[in-house]
Amino acid sequence: MIAGRVVAAGALLAALVAYDLVVGRLPDLTLWWDVALAAFVLIPATFALVWLALPLRRSRGVAGVGLALVVLAAAATAAELDVVANFAKLAGVSAIGFWFLTLFERASWVVLVATIIPLVDALSVWRGPTNYIVREEPRVFDVLSFAFPVPDEGAFHLGLPDILFFALFLAAAVRWSLRPGLTWLAMAASFGVTMALALGLDPFGIGGLPALPLLCLAFLLPNADLLWLRIRSGDEQEDRDEHHDEDEHEQAERDRPGYPAEGTLETRDAGRRP
Repeated sequence: MIAGRVVAAGALLAALVAYDLVVGRLPDLTLWWDVALAAFVLIPATFALVWLALPLRRSRGVAGVGLALVVLAAAATAAELDVVANFAKLAGVSAIGFWFLTLFERASWVVLVATIIPLVDALSVWRGPTNYIVREEPRVFDVLSFAFPVPDEGAFHLGLPDILFFALFLAAAVRWSLRPGLTWLAMAASFGVTMALALGLDPFGIGGLPALPLLCLAFLLPNADLLWLRIRSGDEQEDRDEHHDEDEHEQAERDRPGYPAEGTLETRDAGRRP
């Protein structure tokens, strides 16, 4: 299973990188064809990489890997290696999102965050720092966003916090046995819808809309019934697969030759995993 994910992720990443390298030489499209390309091809393909990386959410070093990738993204940006920087940002921020979820002890905490951050994001885009950066410091916005380049030498941009919460919500759907497949589909689609609404309405006059409101709805609505059940039951059904793996490991340890029988004391246990 893991090997298949690695092969699929490698092939998909290679295809996306190849597209980024040749997109400037492709025939120009009209604006709404650009939107369709981003919404139906580029966004799903990009966030399929996050789906394929889900097993890494339980890795102990995921936070360190995320920070290292962010540093790589910064260095690549300084060296004007835009494609490297773009995908390093995606991987690094997604890894940090996976780690961030480990700080949440209950599904209700995720629900609380999903109900608060849309308002914060909307205020930031309306009259907060996001509005200022987009208007006055577009280069900073480019650095703090992921780019989906389109053939007319332009690009659609998605803020790094949007990627972080995509990874966090997707990992939460797996951790609490929700509907991860439907959650991924709804959240990926939410970015395309937000993009289309931003171009069609543009209420803030900056050519963009906050992405987190629809992203949070895309997490909450497909999982509303299951989240309610998890919260009512005290979140006791958390991450069954993970606990099952731990139980199998402990059983294998007990079956190992030389393992002390129950009720005995042995001090030579340095090789056992805590």
